[in-house]
Amino acid sequence: MGEEGDLTWVLLPGNHDSLAASELWRRIAQDAPANLRAITDDAPVELAPGHWLLPAPCTQRRPGRDLTEAMSAPTPEGARRIGLGHGAITDFSGEEGATGIIPPDRAARSGLDYLALGDWHGQMQVTPATWYSGTPEPDSFKHDAPGRALLVTLDGPAQVTPVDTAQFRWMRPALDLLPGEDVAPRLTAALPVARARDHLLRITVTGRLPLADRAALEAALDARAPDFGWFEADLSALAVEALPEDLDQIDRAGALRQAAQVLLAEAGDAALSQADRETAQAALARLYALTQEVRA
Repeated sequence: MGEEGDLTWVLLPGNHDSLAASELWRRIAQDAPANLRAITDDAPVELAPGHWLLPAPCTQRRPGRDLTEAMSAPTPEGARRIGLGHGAITDFSGEEGATGIIPPDRAARSGLDYLALGDWHGQMQVTPATWYSGTPEPDSFKHDAPGRALLVTLDGPAQVTPVDTAQFRWMRPALDLLPGEDVAPRLTAALPVARARDHLLRITVTGRLPLADRAALEAALDARAPDFGWFEADLSALAVEALPEDLDQIDRAGALRQAAQVLLAEAGDAALSQADRETAQAALARLYALTQEVRA
């Protein structure tokens, strides 16, 4: 950080590194380069002439009160007022009467030109002057959007421009398939083409397919999986359509044919649980695929 001499870095305690971690913040203050400011109280800070930061450092995880009330503190006449806080503008837990919620109109209430918030890991605009910047490099499938930072200009009303920063993209493509469709082009269209290694994918397939098409789909997924940084396919909700001629492809008689018939019956048995029917469908599809591999 210290090598970027034309930048001033501002660190604000959040949920996982609140002011309760006193030794951490003491060490940061002690070892920080000259262009880094560790904000450990809610007093206004002049970042540059005429530009004041009104911070709300997190005192502890779930402090139980709206810490951004401190952003109403006075600053010199005509100053640009920039709020920096950490917390939720809605109660994501679903509990009624939750405390510590930041009002969505905090910027207007406290006369802020811009309010920068952390906590929600996806980028989100609350109002024209209030944003969650999100994380520069996402680390889960929770948010489909790529990692970005925000470039904020305050020559007048806040002008906010998202800027791509992430190397990796977490994606959850979905495919809904029906018998008679050409599965290959549908799969190709659902998967990213460029920079496959920088994509982490969790693909969900729903609908229903004949056994042969299901086996072909599984083979295609297995073939594409190594191209990506991480790849997972969920076919648990993909139903199987099996015709007598499909079972003939497994075996016309004997133990394999009997096993296929039992699995087919269980797959359509309404007396069984949904999980058991799905397990039977997946087992039947796997049995079909294995017998085709052996014959190939």
